[in-house]
Amino acid sequence: MMRFWKLERVPEPEEMNEAEEVQSYNSAAVARHLHAIDDTFVEHLLRLFPIREMVNGSRWGLDVGTGPAQISIKILRQIPGLKIIGLDRSPNMLACARQNAERAQLTDRLLLLRADGCSLPFPNGMFSIVCCNSVLHHVREPRRLLQEIFRVAAPDAAVLLRDLRRPARPLLRWHLWRHGRHYQGLMRRLFEDSVRAAYTLDELEAFLRDTRLSDATAFSFRSAHIGIARSARRSRT
Repeated sequence: MMRFWKLERVPEPEEMNEAEEVQSYNSAAVARHLHAIDDTFVEHLLRLFPIREMVNGSRWGLDVGTGPAQISIKILRQIPGLKIIGLDRSPNMLACARQNAERAQLTDRLLLLRADGCSLPFPNGMFSIVCCNSVLHHVREPRRLLQEIFRVAAPDAAVLLRDLRRPARPLLRWHLWRHGRHYQGLMRRLFEDSVRAAYTLDELEAFLRDTRLSDATAFSFRSAHIGIARSARRSRT
């Protein structure tokens, strides 16, 4: 019965760098749909972070796997005292991110860097905010990614990692239709591959136990997403 219910995970490539794939994520039609999804991510992050503490000083945030940098741009617009390092493994994604940062007139506050999230080139506790959206299902070593994210986060930092959810086998067809209906062509295929490569909430909770990240919690967001979060307020209590 369990074998029938469980959908086996199918990994996908770590890096998305083909120009056609990058353009599919940045196309106008897809961008309109992702805009609302990104808004929910930023809203969640803002609930984890006490913005009032940013007013009188500049701090650094980190966006791991920034892609076209739309989430970083949204965060910067909400937190005037923040600067963000957005990193990605893909040169094509970073080129797209630079264009978006220029259009948003935020190049002075958004530093873009090519780097691997599983080997972050930063000292311990550097960042006041660390976020990571739709990256976990790409990496070969998810525990390593989590360890690196929490290593570079300050003890009082807000951390938010969110990704797609892999559904149970009987729900797969409905899940792909329900959450992929806005996509066409290559983007639809990329979405379906990502769903099959994603994790379950139980798997995220196991990652937290394995890495001993006791101050973080796994969460579900609606029916399409799961993630791991830590509030900046928690370490102050």
